[in-house]
Amino acid sequence: MLFLLNIGFITIIAFGNPKANYVDNSSWNNLLITYVTNDGKVDYNGFRKDKTQLDTYLQLLSNNVPDDSWSENEKLAFWINAYNAFTVSLIVEHYPVKSIMDIKNAWDIKFIQLGEQIYTLNEIEHEVIRKEFNEPRIHFVLVCAAVSCPVLLNEAYIADELERQLQLQGEHFINDSFKNLIKTNKAKVSQLFNWYGDDFTKKGNLIDYLNQFSTIQIDQNATIDFLEYNWDLNE
Repeated sequence: MLFLLNIGFITIIAFGNPKANYVDNSSWNNLLITYVTNDGKVDYNGFRKDKTQLDTYLQLLSNNVPDDSWSENEKLAFWINAYNAFTVSLIVEHYPVKSIMDIKNAWDIKFIQLGEQIYTLNEIEHEVIRKEFNEPRIHFVLVCAAVSCPVLLNEAYIADELERQLQLQGEHFINDSFKNLIKTNKAKVSQLFNWYGDDFTKKGNLIDYLNQFSTIQIDQNATIDFLEYNWDLNE
């Protein structure tokens, strides 16, 4: 769609959907490129030094909450970015800490202002994302700032790339030998598959789900155990 914007004597030709409330994630993307390595190590001290830019992005999210005019991918990308950005902000506010577990009730602190509502991290994950989107791959992209969590992708999630990003993160997480030890006849997998088992088994069993991503195919009669979770900070 073509739009003509008259500013003084200048006419600007703009293409696209003029959604005033759609979030420009470029500032968050720049922060991720700068302070997150390719393997997901986070420089929280760097984020702390650049806190003004981080806070500006959080305010942008607060002022531009999804509505019914947004596509499903636009909405999901927004909530993923919001969850991850506010998690980074929470760590930055308490840094230096050795673990997010050192922050009392980290997931139940009411500190996330989005529109007129104030959320906790748990509310965003369970009452918004898991409730509104039938997408188990969100467990590979929501970051809890711990070593055993999925890595923080060093690019912002965007609607047009969301399918690629979700699939990439699923493959990366499941084939990471630190997080999952997979063999044909047995597998020791992340506690995420224990905690959120129902999300992964709506269309089959857990082995069926893992085999969609795993480079090593697991036999149906393989034994499945769960690894201890490492809550050390992902830095």
